[in-house]
Parts: sequence; C-alpha cells; structure tokens
Amino acid sequence: MPPKGKAAPKKGAAGKGGEPAAEKEQKVANALKLRHCLCEKLSKKDEALAKLKEGVSFDKVCTEFSEDKARQGGWMTRQQMMGAFQEVCFAMPVSTCAAPNYREIKTKFGYHIVIVEDRKI
Repeated sequence: MPPKGKAAPKKGAAGKGGEPAAEKEQKVANALKLRHCLCEKLSKKDEALAKLKEGVSFDKVCTEFSEDKARQGGWMTRQQMMGAFQEVCFAMPVSTCAAPNYREIKTKFGYHIVIVEDRKI
C-alpha cells in the first residue's frame, strides 16, 4: 500500500530514469483485419521470413510465397479463428504492410506469418 497522499504507480507506466512503458495498451476488439502468408512447409516459411527481414514488403512476400492465394487479407471475428491462431492474433498490435509487426503461427494448415492491420469492436 502506498504512503498516504501518494498514488501507487500505474501498471505499465514509465519507471524512474525515463524507462519506457512495458507495452502500449490495445483497444478491445471482436474482429481483426488480418493479412497472412500461409506456407505448408517449414522451409518455404523460412524463405518468406528471410525476405521480410531483407525489407521486402509484406504484400510482395505473400504474393510470392503464400499457398492461400484466395484469402491473403480481410476481417475475421473471434468465432472464425481457433486456438493458438486466435490467441496470437488478438494479442498483436496493429501494423502495416510497409512496416509489418508479424508473428509466426503453426496450425494444422501449415505455417502462418500474420499481421494485424486494424481492430474493431
């Protein structure tokens, strides 16, 4: 309990010495606008990641490597996602194809490289 007249520090707030906050809070969402690159083989996913690390745009990498040509992006609700895919996606921050903040997810369909472009309630 903090001393009388002093509030307890807020969770995630900057600490002494100008330390940055741990993580920016995300708005609550029930749907996400996703883009993803689906690779059935680990080696293909690794090639796609290497291109992203070289600075190639997420769109170009998806066009070249994704095996899910029909659905590279769009809105998805929590009910349309399952398990680890849902958990990882809803925990991700919003980013763009030009400056992607991507995550890798392994599912029964293969290896996904995913970015979240927008969130909505």
